[in-house]
Amino acid sequence: GGMGSNGLTSARHDVFCRELAEKYPECYDPRLPESVVYCGSYRLTDTHQDLPLDVGKLVLSPTRTYAPIIKKLLESLRPHIHGIIHCSGGGQTKVLHFADQVHVVKDNLFPTPPLFKLIQDSSGTDWKEMYQVFNMGHRMEIYLPKEYADQVIQTAKAFNVEAQIIGHVEASTEKKLTIRTEHGEFVY
Repeated sequence: GGMGSNGLTSARHDVFCRELAEKYPECYDPRLPESVVYCGSYRLTDTHQDLPLDVGKLVLSPTRTYAPIIKKLLESLRPHIHGIIHCSGGGQTKVLHFADQVHVVKDNLFPTPPLFKLIQDSSGTDWKEMYQVFNMGHRMEIYLPKEYADQVIQTAKAFNVEAQIIGHVEASTEKKLTIRTEHGEFVY
């Protein structure tokens, strides 16, 4: 899958080479330090062995809208929904902006798509920070009692969107997030 984000994210600067800045100077803020502007090694048409599309198509792919799914879920489950988080602009840690005195445990995320492995490799960013910045292929979270999870999953599937239970929430005296993935365990 692609980025799952519209606009010019830091990933595009981490992956694509300086040639883009020279050819399209209007595509970035000239006040940015040169060291962070298109500092990767890939051209738009380059391929990578682990990716199904060329790098440009993958990184610049359009974002899927979840509006029809959310609309259906709100129609049937609104009284049971405690929160909805779109994991862009804050990555997997975005939930911390809306939680208080709970421990959110994400221990069953989808496998990391190859694109995010490419970004991590190109940028040298550690995995803990990757989960703070990027959606990591996991874009939408709905917080509700477990007994309604199957209804959410089935609704998503009706729109050809994969869904699964990715964790749980525990009572806590502090705001805390734990992410357990193939790349390690990270506590925020």
